[in-house]
Amino acid sequence: MYGVLRYYSMYGHVEKLAEEIKKGASSVEGVEAQLWQVPETLPEEVLGKMSAPPKSDVPVITPSELAEADGFVLGFPTRFGMMAAQFKAFLDATGSLWRTQQLAGKPAGIFFSTGSQGGGQETTALTAITQLVHHGMIFVPIGYTFGAGMFEMEKVKGGSPYGAGTFAGDGSRQPTELELEQAFHQGKYIAAITKKLKGAA
Repeated sequence: MYGVLRYYSMYGHVEKLAEEIKKGASSVEGVEAQLWQVPETLPEEVLGKMSAPPKSDVPVITPSELAEADGFVLGFPTRFGMMAAQFKAFLDATGSLWRTQQLAGKPAGIFFSTGSQGGGQETTALTAITQLVHHGMIFVPIGYTFGAGMFEMEKVKGGSPYGAGTFAGDGSRQPTELELEQAFHQGKYIAAITKKLKGAA
């Protein structure tokens, strides 16, 4: 069974969550998880002005490669309460997969990063679900399966029942141990559901 962790990360916060989600997914017997990043749409000059670090060596995915996976976890930073334009541009290029319904019935989860606590931890996931719906994919939220970590009130913690998340602040804040634990849980949880669906097919 093959799962794809697809993400866009400008400053590395989403990538750190993706790495933990991959670890969680890979902890499920029989699951092979692969990290892919979507193409950047901004020119190098603009990225330089934004002080964006160089991209990692994680492979860049093409839309046609999506059909090979049994399940997905999609990650992106928030822009005004919705997914970043880079990820939307990638999804806009999946028209041929939509026409042939090659992603229909496949489970998919969502994770995200916002700049502030009111920056879209839930609206980003809610607005991203429309992409899954049009492809006929099955949205797999984590609900409250993460347990006590979902009810943390003493520390700032990203994430929601929709999926794992983190707060980037001005870019200097990094995902906390609890946020990374939630990401690991999400990977393991979705991988187990994907495995069940694949086995029942």
